[in-house]
Amino acid sequence: MNILISNDDGVFAPGIQALAKALKPLGRVVIVAPESERSGFSSALTLDRPLRPIQIAPDVWAINGTPADCVYLSMNGMFDFEFDLVVSGINSGANLGDDVLYSGTVGAAFEGRLMKQPAIAVSLAGSNVRSYQQPEDYAQAAQWVHDFIADGLPQLPPRHIFNINIPDIPCIKGAQITYQGQRIQSKPITTQVDPRGRQVLWIGLAGEAVTDPKKSCIDIQSDFFAVAHGYVSITPIQMDATNYSILETLKIQMGCKNIELQ
Repeated sequence: MNILISNDDGVFAPGIQALAKALKPLGRVVIVAPESERSGFSSALTLDRPLRPIQIAPDVWAINGTPADCVYLSMNGMFDFEFDLVVSGINSGANLGDDVLYSGTVGAAFEGRLMKQPAIAVSLAGSNVRSYQQPEDYAQAAQWVHDFIADGLPQLPPRHIFNINIPDIPCIKGAQITYQGQRIQSKPITTQVDPRGRQVLWIGLAGEAVTDPKKSCIDIQSDFFAVAHGYVSITPIQMDATNYSILETLKIQMGCKNIELQ
């Protein structure tokens, strides 16, 4: 099996190195990742300049682009062989709920959405920031991913991926299938003045997570709820964001009008 690994923390990040080491028993592992951190780039592709792959070690490449660039190039002619699986991570920090809209980790995984096996985005979602700097935490999280793949990936419909968030390593109670949770409105922006008297703005912190169970789906908890209670969160997410449940209602509300182009 040929496994492509990418991330948004950069090619030298401890999470991607631990993941590559853990997955090598499963087949050939190739790292193609941004040359530096590219967090928050979602599925952005670089279209205004050329991209330059640089091989820094056997089967390890750095690219001056986004996480999605790395996977796109790797799957569309950069190599003379095809990949069987795309794994993105291990991200330093959670990608839960609304965060997936911005996540470069998830964006890289979504570039692998057309493969026969569902792509995987993996994040270390522990509450202890210091733990992200500990190699043993990444190693244990990577081993969990190895076992998840080795046991046989569950099947998903086309264009779906797995978004996996792993809580504090010593506290893991197991794994849960979850739905994508929500955050309340984000914190206000911060306004400052730079030394030259110009106004600058900082994007505020993400809003608080909603960790209450969804009453209409009581047997399945949100990703926030699972991680907060010590479980690995496994969320199937899809590229198609259409809300099919309201299509007919919306059609009726609009009076079944046909919009004519002039």
